[in-house]
Amino acid sequence: MTATRPANSSTLKAFLNAACGNAEAARKAIAAAGFEVVTVQPQDLESRLREAIGQGTKRILVAGGDGTIATAAALVAKTKTELAVVPGGTLNHFAKDHGIPSDLGKAALVASDGPVVTVDIGYVNDCAFLNTSSIGAYVTFVRERERLEKRFGYSIASVIAFAKMLSEIRTFSVTLEVEGEKKTYRASLVFIGVGERELKLPILGNRVKNGKRGLHVMIVKGRKPAQLFALAIAGITKGTQQAEKLPDFDDFLVDSLRIDLTRPTTTVGLDGELKRFPTPLDYHIERDALRLVVPPNGGE
Repeated sequence: MTATRPANSSTLKAFLNAACGNAEAARKAIAAAGFEVVTVQPQDLESRLREAIGQGTKRILVAGGDGTIATAAALVAKTKTELAVVPGGTLNHFAKDHGIPSDLGKAALVASDGPVVTVDIGYVNDCAFLNTSSIGAYVTFVRERERLEKRFGYSIASVIAFAKMLSEIRTFSVTLEVEGEKKTYRASLVFIGVGERELKLPILGNRVKNGKRGLHVMIVKGRKPAQLFALAIAGITKGTQQAEKLPDFDDFLVDSLRIDLTRPTTTVGLDGELKRFPTPLDYHIERDALRLVVPPNGGE
């Protein structure tokens, strides 16, 4: 993919999520890199971004976590506006996958002067996601973690939520249509990642560096295997011993698929957040949809 030249400073705008845990430090780093910084409440982010894009802003910087970045990417996608990222969340998967520094000052300098590459975006029922989507056990984990996080903090809430998820794992009937062929499973978890994903513990579900493009779909059958798989994608497997064999699941790398469930609506995990959708769920990937600012020789 060919990188383009950095934007002129007069066309740079930065939006900082006021709920970002390191908001003040991020604001100082971004301002020092030459951006006009606008601090916005989460509920106002989308409207402010639409306004900037409509004004023809060349490069927009967004500071926040994966959810904030996904909101911005969905609006910037398939436009000429470039997206720069200063990671301010807990996990920052998208930034890490594209080599963007976790250091605020370094990330802000990349945002100002870095080249641009194009990256792929996943969609479910026309709703964009950058990293992963899931149905089933992981949804239980996220819902419980969000309920407990303000009271106990992210790490402790994750441990409690994971234990609850294990105690409540249920299977459901799911039919996948892949390249015209239908497959039906009794599953406890369906996982869809943008780009090829690792198939071994403890990095199961992580993006493969320089991996194949497409949507990597993994179906966890039954209940017991989901414990290992959900443990990995919940991000709390550091130090886990290498498994002797893979969990019992099927996987596919596709450009599109349809997921049909035996209920009219379902809750779907998208980049760590939960949204309700009508079924069936139609997934597809848009190649080169996002113009992303990355470090020199970085990105995909």
